[in-house]
Amino acid sequence: MQQFTTIADQRAWSRQQIRAGKRIGFVPTMGALHEGHISLVQQARAHSDVVVASVFVNPTQFDNPDDLANYPRTLAADAKMLEGAGVDVLFTPEAREIYQEGHCTFVEMVGPLTDKLCAATRPGHFRGVTTVVTKLFSIVQPDVAVFGEKDLQQVLIIARMVSDLNLPVEIVVAPTVRDADGLAMSSRNRRLNPDMRERALGLPRGLQLANRAFEHGERASLKLIEAVANELLVHPGVDLDYCNVVKLSGFQEVDQADDGCVLAAAVFIDGVRLIDHIHLGRETFPVALDD
Repeated sequence: MQQFTTIADQRAWSRQQIRAGKRIGFVPTMGALHEGHISLVQQARAHSDVVVASVFVNPTQFDNPDDLANYPRTLAADAKMLEGAGVDVLFTPEAREIYQEGHCTFVEMVGPLTDKLCAATRPGHFRGVTTVVTKLFSIVQPDVAVFGEKDLQQVLIIARMVSDLNLPVEIVVAPTVRDADGLAMSSRNRRLNPDMRERALGLPRGLQLANRAFEHGERASLKLIEAVANELLVHPGVDLDYCNVVKLSGFQEVDQADDGCVLAAAVFIDGVRLIDHIHLGRETFPVALDD
């Protein structure tokens, strides 16, 4: 596996692959990798001839400086995992390489994808995401890029951005990968001690309880949201950032749920922010529920 830290070196390699007729797959990450990331690499390999992964903790998508400072950084271990997964190139630029002095250009989306959920509670977050992804696409020049469905709103925003800007990149969405206890894999899980993790399980458990209620006929969004809140807020140090029922068609919040909706939530566990969602009526995952 080769590793590049400069835009010039990464572009030169990508152009060489393009001249050779190779199809480039790309997996952008912020590091602190886990098996969920490796599943993205496997998807990229299935859709391409060569695979590039990036590790870049993007400062422009953090609305909280403490969150940026505390984000886990494990580059040596990440590189070992990616090499073992068959990645051909690891791109690891410094922030000053991506955002040179005087940088003042951003990519920003408006509309229903960016006025709710994480966009509402983390102002500027998705502007940072769309900007860095556009820059990385320009540098790596991939034919296909793979993103995880756990970050559902992000995936929808990136797919729309690619369509709106006519970018020649196919977006592949890989399913959420979960640990055996049902918690969605996330780099932020590294910051959970055993007690925090036990409380964090209230998120997938609450989503499953809401889904069970939906399957038993409950359609009122407020009741489904209450099922999640009641499972989480009984624990100290747990704060619900948001919980909403959103219809995927049009990405609008609704008062009455149907099987075209997702129930999405974000929660703070002693300050560590986790997100998750469930497709109502058609998804289950392994988490212990009390009967």
